[in-house]
Amino acid sequence: MSTSPSTTANRRGLLFVVLAAALVLVGGGLWYAHAAIHSTPAQGHTANDGSEVGVMLDLADKAYQDKHLVAPVGSNVYEFYFSVLQLDPNNAVAQRRLRDAFKPACDVVESTLNGGDLDEAQRELSLLRQYDPHNYKLALLGSVLDAQRIIERRRHEAEAARIQAQQAGGN
Repeated sequence: MSTSPSTTANRRGLLFVVLAAALVLVGGGLWYAHAAIHSTPAQGHTANDGSEVGVMLDLADKAYQDKHLVAPVGSNVYEFYFSVLQLDPNNAVAQRRLRDAFKPACDVVESTLNGGDLDEAQRELSLLRQYDPHNYKLALLGSVLDAQRIIERRRHEAEAARIQAQQAGGN
């Protein structure tokens, strides 16, 4: 029982045809998926579409480019996207961009804390808590803020005690 050379050649030819057909099907499926994703019209509002939401999205985009994630007050990414969500609660662009900006915004809050501007850090932290009130990173930053407030209060108390001691010694 030997296999003839023509049968082996037929099997190889059949295998080649099956593999080529599989590649064509997979390639076609990928092309179709890619085309479907990129041909889907944008839902809702977009920046510069003239609507209130569009204007807010444009302002938020500019704030993001300028790295104004949580500051200055009234002109930052989070406040603009929160305004978008007040006008259009299901706006996917605003929701996605808030999520994307969250970690860098946490880094800004941490930098503000490290810089010693505790009131500004409190404001920025409150802004981020509106987005995700139960986030562990925000809980940690809140703890750092509380600890720095305690240190600041003790420093002020020590300074007050020193001044009182000076005044008592001078009288």
